[in-house]
Amino acid sequence: MTAPEIYARKGQVPLVCLTAYTAPVAEILDEHCDVLLVGDSVGMVVHGLPSTIGVTMDMMILHAQAVMRGSDKAFVVVDMPFGSYEAGPEEAFHNAARLLKETGAQAVKIESGPTVHETVAYMVQRGIPVMGHVGLRPQAVNVDGGFKAKGRTESERKKVIQEALDTDAAGAFAIVVEGVAEDLAREITVLVKAPTIGIGASAGCDGQVLVTDDMLGLFDWSPKFVRRYADMRGAISKAAEDYAKDVRDRSFPAPQETYFAK
Repeated sequence: MTAPEIYARKGQVPLVCLTAYTAPVAEILDEHCDVLLVGDSVGMVVHGLPSTIGVTMDMMILHAQAVMRGSDKAFVVVDMPFGSYEAGPEEAFHNAARLLKETGAQAVKIESGPTVHETVAYMVQRGIPVMGHVGLRPQAVNVDGGFKAKGRTESERKKVIQEALDTDAAGAFAIVVEGVAEDLAREITVLVKAPTIGIGASAGCDGQVLVTDDMLGLFDWSPKFVRRYADMRGAISKAAEDYAKDVRDRSFPAPQETYFAK
């Protein structure tokens, strides 16, 4: 997949996107997904951080390298972590170029804000495909006072729409729309030329993305917008329970799992 191919999917068969942070998971997801997102959600999902704020460039590079080793088909996008692009277009370009050079990924994603469209345009003009992100912005958790849905008031609605329009005009090849009212997500999808990828948004978006670990049921709690397609937490717990029992009653390892002298 390429950025132009993703862009051309506007209004076509919905884009399938999931997060990936490791080579084995990327390899499993690759044949089913159009886009694999190495999200800064890795900080919370893998490293146990309370938010994405503590994620570093080195963390994103490490996980993106792993995902690239497991992916052959899907288009791989890497989140730019908090603090790596907000200071201005030149610093953002430098950090984005480093991400792509050191990982081999095809694009970066940044969370949109009042001035971010200038950064998007700067990077796109210099050869870096950029995916935007409007609505609920996890990196803004300290400003917003938590993970809160966006666009429920008229003023907030206008702000989200404007950020989407600005990001689109700046040249983003796709835009993630997160945590907004269903009708707002549909309106944004109609207004922008780039395909929208919803998460907690609307089935009317041009694609959908979920955090894979949420979708697989690895946590006790998951957001309202997540549909659990498996209970991997329960399966892993049961496997560990069975293993512990076999170890304690000495039924593991059995002869078929043991080496013997000839």
